[in-house]
Amino acid sequence: MTRVTVPVAYMPLVDAAPLIVAQEMGFAHAEGIALDLIAAPSWSSVRDMLAFGRVDAAHMLSPVPVAMAMGLGGVATAMSALSVLSVNGNVIGVGKPLEDRLRSIGFEFDFADPAKAARALAEVRQGPITFGVPFPFSMHVELLRYWSAATDLGADGIVIRTVPPPLMANALAAGDIDAFCVGEPWGSVAVEQGAGALLLPGVAIWSFAPEKVLAVRTEWAETEPDLTGRLMRAVWRAGRWLADPDARLTAATLLSRKSYLDLSPELIDRALSGHLVVSDRGEQRRVDGFLMFHHGAANFPWRSQAKWIGQHLAQYHGTRTKADIDVIAKVYRADLYRMHMGMTGSDMPGASEKVEGAILHATPVASAGGTLTLLPNRFFDAQVFDFHLD
Repeated sequence: MTRVTVPVAYMPLVDAAPLIVAQEMGFAHAEGIALDLIAAPSWSSVRDMLAFGRVDAAHMLSPVPVAMAMGLGGVATAMSALSVLSVNGNVIGVGKPLEDRLRSIGFEFDFADPAKAARALAEVRQGPITFGVPFPFSMHVELLRYWSAATDLGADGIVIRTVPPPLMANALAAGDIDAFCVGEPWGSVAVEQGAGALLLPGVAIWSFAPEKVLAVRTEWAETEPDLTGRLMRAVWRAGRWLADPDARLTAATLLSRKSYLDLSPELIDRALSGHLVVSDRGEQRRVDGFLMFHHGAANFPWRSQAKWIGQHLAQYHGTRTKADIDVIAKVYRADLYRMHMGMTGSDMPGASEKVEGAILHATPVASAGGTLTLLPNRFFDAQVFDFHLD
């Protein structure tokens, strides 16, 4: 097998772990490839590096391929989401002024109840709350908009401002933003620096939200099918390894290296374990399913996830028909996943779509091997999405 180097862009986040682990733990080597991991300063840089051929694959925000297919963002290169790299992993936090006002009314930072947190914020805010997010087309934005529109905050109660993840704590401390939604470890960094407190995990809003995807140019996937398969399998095996609790210490140590996140293993382990410190008072909260890399068909690129994203982008950025969304959702390449992943022994779901928000408990579903159980997939307000457009 000829070993080929695949340049891959990523952002320094805990959920880049499948790519880092694939390279460092030999999963890429076993597939006859080497990953040249290139850290980017912002999500726009990641997108542009991939779109213009600087890299062949990327750690990508789950809405970006959908947004690009919809003509949003000004870059028209056709992208394919080959697999989901990670589910959940975001935190919502507030700066010191909001934290102090919340504590003054007895709010206890339970880190669990979106409706309660929104009521408290609505009570203490002094005008719309400015939230920092990593990129305009991101699950961070979609979670914030969904949460605010369905609660006392109201759709007009928040303002969105883009801040690269590593700069989020500084922006909060400087008062450039009032609050944030960001992937770990950057929320925990804000807590460690005394800039604010964590209010909610993203999983409290949507319990199985696709956060990052493995993205490539569609043209590359079509002209390099062998490399595409090798890359997908290496990353999938890394995600399976990460799902083993016994791997946490090694994973945190790898990610902590100066060449990757350059932070303490302890800080990184908070996301891997779901055991977070939510304030500089040392308050700790445990969150099941905080960040997932493998279980429950986490890596399958469900077209229903792409449709949920597409529907919400369409509602905010302009009208699309249901037929448009059906076509756009094909950027989540369930077809390529089925083609390239069979040799891993991964049990494939019988369908490429599901009703998002409808799985309340772990549920066995029809699959090729008859062994697949999907994990809870619900929205905090109990809505179920069937992809109609208003």
